[in-house]
Amino acid sequence: MTVLVVGGSGFLGREVCRQAAAGRRVVGTCHAGFVGVPGVDARRLDVTDRSAVRALLAEVRPDAVVATAYRYADWAVTADGAAHVAYAAAEVGARLVHLSSDALHAGRPSPYPDDEPPTPVFAYGAAKAAAETAVRAIDPGAVLVRTSLIVGEGSKQVQLCRDALAGRVALFTDQVRCPVDVVDLAAAVLELVDSQVSGPLNVAGPEAVSRAELGLLVAARLGLDPAGLQTTSAGSGLLRPTEVRLDSTRAAGLLATRLRGITELLS
Repeated sequence: MTVLVVGGSGFLGREVCRQAAAGRRVVGTCHAGFVGVPGVDARRLDVTDRSAVRALLAEVRPDAVVATAYRYADWAVTADGAAHVAYAAAEVGARLVHLSSDALHAGRPSPYPDDEPPTPVFAYGAAKAAAETAVRAIDPGAVLVRTSLIVGEGSKQVQLCRDALAGRVALFTDQVRCPVDVVDLAAAVLELVDSQVSGPLNVAGPEAVSRAELGLLVAARLGLDPAGLQTTSAGSGLLRPTEVRLDSTRAAGLLATRLRGITELLS
């Protein structure tokens, strides 16, 4: 089986490549960075170039495509790129697992089910919502993995907590998410490659915490003094979703992979 990981140089993409390389042929794409995973065939790809995307998939002829590529402030990569990948995957008959985000929700106290329609309140969330719309229109059989903050060794989220503990940035006390470990998420994604699950599916940790609470957990794990932790509220002027709890009950029932909570991960 050949798996093409689009965005293979990213934090999640690299872990998907690493796990998939045990027993499968894996091709990982990168734009500017490096995949750097033994046994993975690395290719350069600009997902905003529709012809290039089609040409690569026509050459590789993958059985499955895992689409993880995004760029936070770039609609062409996050939205248009997702459409290009979905179109090319459909052309070669590949199974598509598209990585989406809880950023497409506006935020509310109650948890979001898998099929909750997007209600984005900022540009990145709108781009992720547009990506989902395109993917579902092009390939109704694709699965759209809605996930949350991805943590693990070397993650941006853990580094952000380190920066807040050093007083360089502030973490929100009222911005709630459901962190998931990169190893757990990659394993879940590869299970979905081999499944026939379609449509949106929440795949996130079972425990909701604020970014500030996450910072305290990281401090305890690393043995750092939490006294220097800088915090603020989402009402400080930055337009972002506040409470976004993903209900991943369905994924927990479908998958053999156990999605661990953040307290367990950092204990």
